[in-house]
Amino acid sequence: MRILVNGANGKMGRAIVEWVQSTPELTLAGEAEYQDDLAAMIRQNQAEVVIDFTRPEARMINVEKILHAGAAAVVGTTGFTPADLDTITAWVKNTGKGCVIAPNFIIGNVLMQLFAKKAAEYYEYAEIIEYHHEEKVDYPSGTAVKTAEMMSSLGKAFNPRLGDKVAKVEGARGGNYNGIRLHAIRMPSYIASQEVILGAPGERLTIRHDNTDRKAYMPGIHLACRHIVGKAEMIYGLEHLL
Repeated sequence: MRILVNGANGKMGRAIVEWVQSTPELTLAGEAEYQDDLAAMIRQNQAEVVIDFTRPEARMINVEKILHAGAAAVVGTTGFTPADLDTITAWVKNTGKGCVIAPNFIIGNVLMQLFAKKAAEYYEYAEIIEYHHEEKVDYPSGTAVKTAEMMSSLGKAFNPRLGDKVAKVEGARGGNYNGIRLHAIRMPSYIASQEVILGAPGERLTIRHDNTDRKAYMPGIHLACRHIVGKAEMIYGLEHLL
């Protein structure tokens, strides 16, 4: 399988390049950055799949270029809205090339989200804390938002009887996603960690996942590449491939 890595000079990009080069099943077809003509590189290097870990503001431009240049897309860039996903679904139908978008490609992290959704059936109180390195530009993380989305899909109210009415510092209670509070920590020494805290009278359940090495992303990325090459599908969330 011929793989082109977009965002190849970033921290995730370098890790992906090294992984592709060390995996016999895969061939590195190219390394692209924002200043490069991505569509031309895809065609010239006959890339079958483009792995894109770039910046949220470039998410739609890159996916459009990848699909219309004749490659499948495996995208770890975050920030996609429901309207974005509808647009990409139309591109997939028009081009016959597939796209997998996942807020997180770590299998353990996806399992954490599934466990959190199941646990949320039994608890009314829930908050999410995510931890990332100091250079991450967006907050809260796509993984935290996706977790809150999955928990909110149950259609229940969270944190219904809070007494937090007086703010001494605005924003200290974090963001609010359908009643679930989201908190973002940015600090050196972290790569990516998240915990979901659920509570009820007399008990507290914490579901936590820690990523200590970017190698943890590679099995999920590999799963997505193998699944989507040759398929005209739009998939949002790695849980659909587990």
